[in-house]
Amino acid sequence: MLQPKEQLEIIRRGVVEILVEDELLKKLEHSFNTNIPLKIKAGFDPTAPDIHLGHTVLLEKMRQFQDLGHEVILIIGDLTGMIGDPTGRSEIRKPLTRDEVLKNAETYKEQVFRILNPEKTQIRFNSEWLEKMTPMEIIRLQARQTVARMLEREDFKKRFESHNAIGIHEFIYPLLQGYDSVVLKADIEIGGTDQKFNLLMGRELQQEYGQRPQALVIMPLLEGTDGVKKMSKSLGNYIGITEKPQDMFGKIMSVSDELMLRYYELLSHISLEQLNELKKGLKENTVHPMETKKSLAFEIVERYHGREAALKAQEEFEHIFKDRGLPDEIPVFKLEAAEKELWLPKIMKLSGIVKSTGEAIRLIKQGGVSVNNEKFEDPDKNLPAGEYLLKVGKRRFIKIIPG
Repeated sequence: MLQPKEQLEIIRRGVVEILVEDELLKKLEHSFNTNIPLKIKAGFDPTAPDIHLGHTVLLEKMRQFQDLGHEVILIIGDLTGMIGDPTGRSEIRKPLTRDEVLKNAETYKEQVFRILNPEKTQIRFNSEWLEKMTPMEIIRLQARQTVARMLEREDFKKRFESHNAIGIHEFIYPLLQGYDSVVLKADIEIGGTDQKFNLLMGRELQQEYGQRPQALVIMPLLEGTDGVKKMSKSLGNYIGITEKPQDMFGKIMSVSDELMLRYYELLSHISLEQLNELKKGLKENTVHPMETKKSLAFEIVERYHGREAALKAQEEFEHIFKDRGLPDEIPVFKLEAAEKELWLPKIMKLSGIVKSTGEAIRLIKQGGVSVNNEKFEDPDKNLPAGEYLLKVGKRRFIKIIPG
């Protein structure tokens, strides 16, 4: 096991804030001296079935703790998931059913072990202890906090001031998440910046129950491929860990050079020394950004799909973008009924290459759509019926054939 200060240096990588760093160092020192691993907790509410690279920021930090010799406990919030995390919500979230939560949880369990070491990971469902709480125990838990304290939370405060509804069950969510830390006697909890209120609640409740408060390792929210908003499936700026290797490789290559460094810091397994050398090389122009980005894309695709798939994805990327070729496999969309003329935005929506005709019109006007290798710039112009190769953006291809 590394010396405590060496461990702390590794833990600091990519972190926004550690609360409280002196406490964390003391915990690391006690663990080192007693040879007792620390209990590292992180929770996930399985509100969606798939994990993208934004979710893996916490998982990668957990893996770092595993590599340092500590015990990782992954909480799947099957019960809290049915309540719904109110974080960042401007309205009451529609609760999920138990079946929805459990189905998503199974997918989570399968996907997280692409990052975490299964032999060093405990997976716990918080229904194990929360469902056993009696009504009186829940009331006693609620009595440990006030409405005023809950309204310090920014999203609750905004909703209260704008007279938007706040469900009483939403106040219970941070209490239950905090109570997870009490049950597990967590030494450290990892979470995103949007979870700071909930993480602090765990510290407060541990003190209320006579425990030493957990240290908090607060991670940033990873920006999506647009480099502006946090990675989100609903925003379409995400990179899913189960995506096709070619799509994953291409999406990573599309990010800006500045965002590439952030991805390196939060997602890559290269050492701190290598990362610092990389930053220095980019600054001094002794390292080529394109080749650096290729290395990142290769590393991440290899992690989730294997070396052979990563090599093939890189070859296809270079074939398409360097040699201006076409991908080896192009999906085909067959029109059900042949028409004399085709309105391209409608065809793009029907084929699934875009979500709506509005999105198709916008892409066409922006010059992001090619038909048979020629730019198509007039969304009102119809195409005669026939067979077409569509290219949307830099990576999406589809072949349209008549039915």
